[in-house]
Amino acid sequence: MSSYGFWVISLAVVYTLALIIIGNVAKRKASRGEQYFVGGRTFRWWTVAFCITGLFSGSTYISIVELSYLTGVSAIWYGVAETLQVLLIALLLIKPFREKLIVTITGLIGDQFGRRAKALSGAITAFAFPMWSVATAIAFASAFHVFTGVSLSLSVAFTALLLFVYLQAGGMWAIAFTQTMNTFIFAIMFIIGTAAFFINPGISGLQQFAAAQPNMFDWGGAGLQVILVWFATFLVNVILAQAAFQMALSCKTPEEGRKGLIAAEIMSVPFILLGILFGLSAAVVVPDASLGLVALPQYLMEVLPAPLVGLFFLGIWACALGWGAPCQFSGATSLGKDVGSAIFPGATPDQLVKYTKWSLLLLTGLMITFGFLRTEQAAWWNVLAWTMRNSATFAPVVAALFWPLVTKRAVIGALSGGFASGLIWYHLSGWHPTDFFLNIHPVWVGMSVNILVMVLFTVALNFGNWKVANRRSVKGAVVLATVAALLAVNGMFYESLHAAGVVGLTLFLNILAVFIGSIIYIKPKGTEASVQKQMVS
Repeated sequence: MSSYGFWVISLAVVYTLALIIIGNVAKRKASRGEQYFVGGRTFRWWTVAFCITGLFSGSTYISIVELSYLTGVSAIWYGVAETLQVLLIALLLIKPFREKLIVTITGLIGDQFGRRAKALSGAITAFAFPMWSVATAIAFASAFHVFTGVSLSLSVAFTALLLFVYLQAGGMWAIAFTQTMNTFIFAIMFIIGTAAFFINPGISGLQQFAAAQPNMFDWGGAGLQVILVWFATFLVNVILAQAAFQMALSCKTPEEGRKGLIAAEIMSVPFILLGILFGLSAAVVVPDASLGLVALPQYLMEVLPAPLVGLFFLGIWACALGWGAPCQFSGATSLGKDVGSAIFPGATPDQLVKYTKWSLLLLTGLMITFGFLRTEQAAWWNVLAWTMRNSATFAPVVAALFWPLVTKRAVIGALSGGFASGLIWYHLSGWHPTDFFLNIHPVWVGMSVNILVMVLFTVALNFGNWKVANRRSVKGAVVLATVAALLAVNGMFYESLHAAGVVGLTLFLNILAVFIGSIIYIKPKGTEASVQKQMVS
């Protein structure tokens, strides 16, 4: 083992021990249900800021380093899309969700549509989260593999076991404490990485690189299709970001939560800008690597001494933990608390905590299994997770918030139909991470079917109990005009849209507009005024 491997392993072990100690300290505060799941809803704004920064900014930083190595400065749009998502959550959702005391999105679905919907949505959501966890853990595992020769699969397994140990102890309190620690580690990583940049390649080296490869400094270098998918995915995720909600809704008041999210927006800026800088630096010094996450450790080994490289990659470790821990915990909450309460409706809060701890063990086993199955393809796990969760839960969440006409059978149909169609389309695509059947991303197929089943079942199975609202409104006119415009665009420019790879997105937007129009115009009989009042509030 090289000196670089020694320092990376030593620092990771020391940090691991610190996290375990923190988890056991947190255990004293996490004795009962609300304490374990949402920290007793006592977090101040700075705790929320640290939690959200560790969750989104850490994972975004890893993605941007990889993307900027491959496509250059256009990776910035990934960060812009992520920050827009957090801003919309802060402005639109944090207050109403906090007032409803929501813990999970799957719990919201279950409270509105019954135990079967809660169990099904909770199981689908729970099994998607280890896929996101393993995708980010692969980032640190890649560096660990370069320095030590330890296989990627074993590195992922080590990460999964660490997550289990400290989450088992303290739940949301453990996440809050460790995300705070991660923030300080991030700062050290940024200082070391900036020093490495000025050593090599420096400003002059970057200027020479720009002259030699101007495509790397093209703001649209990643491609229109990819950039649009980034924005669309994050915007859709505004209403489905369960792990973010669970941390932000642990706030003491809605105002504290909103301040924390906005502070996290500001704290995300160096993650985006420095992620691009470090990715470009690696591209200058190590131009022939196939993956940015492999090139980065190779670049730093040429520039910095072993102790500093070890500290830098402790920051990458913190990024992997900052994303993986909330994902694992939120997935375990859906499985243990939501599925558990659906199967055992008389379960006490202490029993639900116990179910969640068992679920953590199960999801840890799944994360390790996923790591051994397909370690080299982080993008593959991300696509599969998005397809599973979003294809099932998007329409039911919107219905729970805005459309009281929806029936339990319509929700079960939407959950099942969207989930199945997304996976079938993925299967038709050969389970490829980027090359999809008919050049349409499976998540757009799954979400479109999810919405269509919801609308058709609601209208058909509720026949005689609804009426078309006979009223004029700017909102309704805009939706109808949008439906007509999108239909015209899809019909007139189908070939161009298909060649650009965005036909799935435009068709989904068309179906989404129909969904919004149905919510506006299809009302329960005799309750139009009350429903309008509910929607406005």
